[in-house]
Amino acid sequence: MRALVQRVSRAGVTVGEERTAEIGPGVVALIGVTHHDTVDHAAKLADKIWNLRIFDDADGVMNLSLADTHRCALVVSQFTLYGDTRRGRRPGYSDAARPEQAEPLVQTVVDGLAALGAEVAVGRFRAEMAVELVNDGPVTLWIEV
Repeated sequence: MRALVQRVSRAGVTVGEERTAEIGPGVVALIGVTHHDTVDHAAKLADKIWNLRIFDDADGVMNLSLADTHRCALVVSQFTLYGDTRRGRRPGYSDAARPEQAEPLVQTVVDGLAALGAEVAVGRFRAEMAVELVNDGPVTLWIEV
């Protein structure tokens, strides 16, 4: 599993004309799933996101995590994280898991974050979403488990 995690001051998801999710300060986690991923990978990813020390402490040093700050997480499934751009001009997506496999694993990440204590908002699976965010820092990290 892969996640592109961005520290944000705010973020939201709109599907069509409907605002389906919104958070204040916290993280946006774009989640990609590949064929060999398991529930254990999803649980490990949730724990990694929850404990990732990317928020400033009183001294302005990134020493605090979601666990420490109790900020929000917006989780959005994004199969394009497994896009292969090594050849040609159009990405190939053969490394991305099929929706039937990916959706429950992304839900496991969401459930894992919630069980750890995060307030979690989610994108809509298989929908064309407009994801808006204000990257704080900017801080953007690539995570693979």
